[in-house]
Amino acid sequence: MALFGNAHTIDPAAAQQDYARLLGHGEQVHAAYLLIRDTMLFTDRRLILIDKQGITGKKVEYHSIPYKSITHFAVETAGTFDLDAELKIWISSNPTPVQKTFTKGVDIYEVQAIMTQFVTS
Repeated sequence: MALFGNAHTIDPAAAQQDYARLLGHGEQVHAAYLLIRDTMLFTDRRLILIDKQGITGKKVEYHSIPYKSITHFAVETAGTFDLDAELKIWISSNPTPVQKTFTKGVDIYEVQAIMTQFVTS
């Protein structure tokens, strides 16, 4: 489940408004990232992965991961020849991690800090 493209951050207030229908009462978006068609939202309650599918992108999968379900995660920074950074998230009772790929448009250390803030709380 890797995402490709020129990743960049989204203003949390804009993401809050754009994805209000997905959020529970009082749930707040703290960080958001956009990759060409897909989006990651870090809320105060969960991580929401928005995966647009198909050629038109009209079919959308919303994957909600409560932070308490994340057993561990890893980040891999970009290298000299491999310019993409990766985030891997292991969810309880699933041996295969969810993987997200970020290009140089996103600071992977920032993503790691956000994961640490919410997963270890």
